[in-house]
Amino acid sequence: MSAAARASPEVGGDHALLLDAVREAGALAMSYFGRDFESWEKSPGHPVCDADLAVNDLLERALRVPRPAHGWLSEESDDDPSRLDAERVWIIDPIDGTRAFLAGRPEFTVCAALAVAGAPAAAAVFNPATGELFDALAGGGARLNGRRIQASGARTLAGARLLVGSTEMHRAGWPAELAEANVTAISSMAYKLALVAAGRFDAAVTLWPKSEWDVVAGDLLVREAGGRLTDAAGRGLEYNLARPRFGSVVAAASRLHPCLIERLSPLIGRSANLGQT
Repeated sequence: MSAAARASPEVGGDHALLLDAVREAGALAMSYFGRDFESWEKSPGHPVCDADLAVNDLLERALRVPRPAHGWLSEESDDDPSRLDAERVWIIDPIDGTRAFLAGRPEFTVCAALAVAGAPAAAAVFNPATGELFDALAGGGARLNGRRIQASGARTLAGARLLVGSTEMHRAGWPAELAEANVTAISSMAYKLALVAAGRFDAAVTLWPKSEWDVVAGDLLVREAGGRLTDAAGRGLEYNLARPRFGSVVAAASRLHPCLIERLSPLIGRSANLGQT
């Protein structure tokens, strides 16, 4: 489905609903940030906390109740297979970057998107600790706090500003494979993608598996800002899959993207057995 087809009046209404919900969710997240609350591991290396669940509940009320026909896919909800039959699906990560959130670092986001027929149509990535609200509408551009943003014009890896995950950088040996780039490690995949869309960094890469909710909102931001996002083999991503998981993600300025794919595609799978960010 084309961007023009996805940017219908109905999707515009969903986009407005999404922005209101994410703003409210960000305020709730900040009511927990820097305070004492319960946290635990839902699986080894994957922390979750009271704030994740509270924000998830808020978003579910704000988005599912007024749009009962839309499917729902969230990191903090049990998967409902009925979403696979829905044309429109909310895809949610209540707090992306929970490790940073728990450590009191302002590198986490509330991120949410609407996928229509498997493609992102509306998206919001909100870092409430910094006050940065990134949003995009298919065919309508990408914005930061209401102002249009654009990916950088970087063309080569030499001196490129590259974002990676903190754990992946240490375990998988970054930046050895991209020695000519300037590599920075931060949390939240969605925030990394938003910063690429805004042109503050030239690319963000991971060769570790990521879930749809980590990527979908940032995917639309990057593409509406003139960048490209694929897996490390150069393939575009589809959403609302039965197994909502990708093996790798490469987002970059449009002219830099082919250089990264050429460098990274031979490495696919090499670092996947080292863990996840």
